[in-house]
Amino acid sequence: MILHIYFAKRFVISFAIVASAFLVLIVIIDFIEHLRNFRGQDVAFIKILELVALNVPSSLHQTLPLIMILCSIMLFLGLSKSNELVITRAAGRSAVRSLIGPIIAAFLIGVVSIIVLNPIVAGTKKQYENLTSELSNLPINTSYLSANGLWLRQGTSQIQTVIHAIHANLDGTKLFNVTLQDFDFSGTAIRRIVAQSASLEQGHWNLINAKEWPLELAQNPEANALSRSSYKIPTELTKGQIQDSFATPASIPIWKLPAFINQLKKAGFSARRHIVWFHMEITLPLFLSAIVMIGAGCTMRHTRQRRTKLMVLMAILFGFSLYFLRNFAQILGENGQLPEVWTAWIPPIAAIGLSLAFLLHTEDG
Repeated sequence: MILHIYFAKRFVISFAIVASAFLVLIVIIDFIEHLRNFRGQDVAFIKILELVALNVPSSLHQTLPLIMILCSIMLFLGLSKSNELVITRAAGRSAVRSLIGPIIAAFLIGVVSIIVLNPIVAGTKKQYENLTSELSNLPINTSYLSANGLWLRQGTSQIQTVIHAIHANLDGTKLFNVTLQDFDFSGTAIRRIVAQSASLEQGHWNLINAKEWPLELAQNPEANALSRSSYKIPTELTKGQIQDSFATPASIPIWKLPAFINQLKKAGFSARRHIVWFHMEITLPLFLSAIVMIGAGCTMRHTRQRRTKLMVLMAILFGFSLYFLRNFAQILGENGQLPEVWTAWIPPIAAIGLSLAFLLHTEDG
């Protein structure tokens, strides 16, 4: 037990060192990137720093597997160099048993990431997206999803239109049981339209079986109401804007994600992207443990043995390959090429199986 705790402490120290180095690197690169993106625009320097600060948690969360592979290599090379692994094996401890401490530590880091880092990322991600849109003069969050259905917003500085629909098709281009409410620049309602459905076409909404009430007149709106079988309402919204304006999976805390997924399904939208993200987050501790096993399998060798540099390179290549394979599987899952659960669970389980087989094959103590 003492040995497991000792190795776990060494692993946490290595993780802190590598994570600190990555943090500095992320801040520098992010700062330069934002300066380049807003070059020539009248953006205050403090706003650039605010963007960098808001984006750091998300970047750190994304690079967590890469940090894990490097810190595991750092740990086991250090243990080999100090002959601590040799002493451990001489005491009758196998390589697999020596990994218990670091694996548990990596798993707990993943759990802490889900409990602590995930909500931080969710909060800062939303603020980052809104601030970026504001500084780039782009519309901020044109849609909102609630238990009552879908809400959209469109218009100009003179007239704003709020659109409400009970449900929609998968890509948000056709709405059902639609209500449109127009407001002037002072916030006064000037028109209300109710339609059976609304289809997004090039530059306009095509309303079917619509009824319009003018509200800006002093008379009874019902007396001036007009019914149309087809009615076109101009819009600058596009299919991409509607889909992108929904809360991205990373901007929703993991404990709120199941409820949001249910809202998406009730509204008629595809929740595949959010389901995949949910399972990717749940499997993060397992994936980080697999990364540690890969690093250990390639570097738990005495430094006097040959090909140490080659094994380190192999560990880095295997770790990075698994990281990009996981991201590729996520893309396939979001596009419907793979089942959502398989997308998240197969990479870590396969990595654990392969690394464990490699460790047992190379075990000599």
